[in-house]
Amino acid sequence: MRRLRFGPLSRFHLFSILVFTTALQAQQPPRPTSNDVDKPPIAVTQPSAPAPHRFWDRNNILLFTGTGVFRALDYASTRNMQARGREEILLPDDVVNNSAGFAGLEAASTGVSLGIAYWLHRAGHHKLERWISIGHIGVTGFGVARNYGLKSKH
Repeated sequence: MRRLRFGPLSRFHLFSILVFTTALQAQQPPRPTSNDVDKPPIAVTQPSAPAPHRFWDRNNILLFTGTGVFRALDYASTRNMQARGREEILLPDDVVNNSAGFAGLEAASTGVSLGIAYWLHRAGHHKLERWISIGHIGVTGFGVARNYGLKSKH
């Protein structure tokens, strides 16, 4: 007869399943007993969903302003980087060397971020709505720091 061997990972999975099913059994409502027949049933209320916020609330205004500010900083840092002899690696030179085109691209990316946030707001995904702007600020901030941190070529 073969003996089953459980590795450390298998033991963890087995333990997790045991704990999870025990926790699920603890979530079951108590079964009525003969003493409970005369008592009126207790109404169970579901926790209410958080009230939806207005799209142009204080948090979103700050996040959208931050997105616009960091896009403007990205424009300035890319121009500074080019003036020091460095090359833009993400965008073609035709776009970056055209001042109006590059500024328009930065403004359009801010508008797209705002549009996606509005779409998520309308769909009821209020946390994702804010995380879009937070992620945009973080990625753009990283690019700005990188651009200013590069050494000059000349």
